[in-house]
Amino acid sequence: MENITPSNFIEQAIVEDIKEKGLKKIVTRFPPEPNGYTHIGHCKAICIDFLTAEKFKGYTNLRMDDTNPSKESEVYVKALMDDIKWLGFKWKNLYYASDYYDFLYNCAIDLIKQGKAYVCDLSADEISQTRGTLTEPGKECPYRNRSIEENLRLFEEMRAGKYADGEKTLRAKIDMANPNINMRDPVIYRIMHVTHYRQGDKWCIYPMYDFAHPLSDAHEGITHSLCSLEFEDHRPLYNWFVDNCRLITGVKPRQIEFARLNIAGTVISKRYFIELVDGGYVDGWDDPRLPTLAGFRRKGYTASAIKEFCTRIGVAKSNSLVQPHILEACIREELNKTALRVMAVLDPIKVVLTNYDSKKTEDVEISNNPTIEKSKKHTVKFSNELYIEREDFMEIPAPKFFRLTPNGYVRLMGAYVIKCDEVVKNKSGEIDYLKCSIVYDAKEQGIKPKGTIHWLSVKHSEKIRTRKFNSLLKEGEVYEQGMLDKIINPNSMEERVSYIEPFALKQKGNMQFVRNGYYIEDCVLSKKNDRVYLETVGLKDSK
Repeated sequence: MENITPSNFIEQAIVEDIKEKGLKKIVTRFPPEPNGYTHIGHCKAICIDFLTAEKFKGYTNLRMDDTNPSKESEVYVKALMDDIKWLGFKWKNLYYASDYYDFLYNCAIDLIKQGKAYVCDLSADEISQTRGTLTEPGKECPYRNRSIEENLRLFEEMRAGKYADGEKTLRAKIDMANPNINMRDPVIYRIMHVTHYRQGDKWCIYPMYDFAHPLSDAHEGITHSLCSLEFEDHRPLYNWFVDNCRLITGVKPRQIEFARLNIAGTVISKRYFIELVDGGYVDGWDDPRLPTLAGFRRKGYTASAIKEFCTRIGVAKSNSLVQPHILEACIREELNKTALRVMAVLDPIKVVLTNYDSKKTEDVEISNNPTIEKSKKHTVKFSNELYIEREDFMEIPAPKFFRLTPNGYVRLMGAYVIKCDEVVKNKSGEIDYLKCSIVYDAKEQGIKPKGTIHWLSVKHSEKIRTRKFNSLLKEGEVYEQGMLDKIINPNSMEERVSYIEPFALKQKGNMQFVRNGYYIEDCVLSKKNDRVYLETVGLKDSK
């Protein structure tokens, strides 16, 4: 480890600790609470935890911080584990904070015996009212000076289930005048008569996160507790518990904070996700509109692109807003190199070629991926009736519109130059189809269309459904709990009846629908006779 060159402030701190403390092994941990699915915000922490330990030839533990049984379940545990594996990371040990309940209980007993913890009878609201403000000290609890014997008895009665939820708490006795409000006699145990998904009904008192987390780190031998910036004010409390619980031995962990991931226009909040899922606003945690790893994976994002994104945004000490186009660029750059090119028309309008034999077909070759040297090709059928994109035709063309217009010319990709001779409409005045003709001698006539569009043979295409996604919230709206009915975007998902070349239906994984974007078959909704494709990301340049 002596020759490691640090690339950020976290690694610099670790190098200093190795020199000053003589650390032989660097151990980090990723400690999610299993009360929801992994989201993009977690990815930054996961990458920092695992990659930092890896760089220093150490290891990372995965620990489920399951100290709130009212919200946690085995379903979330499995989802979290699956997501970390999908990202390509391997943990050394799998732990659960709930496995440490006896140890944590004994740590609390030790604090009581030292006169550093007491049982409080105040309600949560009363505790909040006596805690003070940033400029005013708090008021001491009237139960703060109970004897050690009385506190031991009451705490044991709390564990035995004698009291109702909220009737009593155990608080650390620190300093009600401390300028850091977190140090003003924080609650470390509360009563909750709730069945734990792993411990059952063995316990009816549960440790608070600020108590369980540092002691779990120390118990596991974690050398560096890497966490997001909102825990910076909690660091003195973290250190206080590690320093004052006499059951802790060995190297004491060091907490280092980094800026959390904030993406412009993206709400990254479990509370928000839970409200969306439970309220039926989305189709579960793997809905492609959610920034969960399950949602990203379903719509075709790759683990390598997400890790590349986390690398590009770097590790910072102060919070900032990351633009979503950085994440989109990472997946787009990867898929540009790897995705198969196929023809698909998302919003079709029919073209009838009046001077092409209705019984004739031709094979047009399409490169599987033009970015790959000597890429293989496949063929697409050409006939007298075609589908083109509705947006590739304008009856009254806008300035600089270089696609098909009445009496205008356009080139069909890999095929002919055509001219629009007539717009055929139905009784409602809507366009039914376009009568066009192939200009066989376009070169001789000096006709050089500025636009090239893709197409599909009507007789040689398959019907599919395509889905494109927009923001879940209306433009300009900010998430506020309980307000989703008013701020949800009714057009967050656009579904269309589309058409695709038959060759594509036999392919797996990401594909580029030429000129439209990158798509993948939906692993949830798609069926043999009802194929559904989801947009992964659009093309860099608009048409």
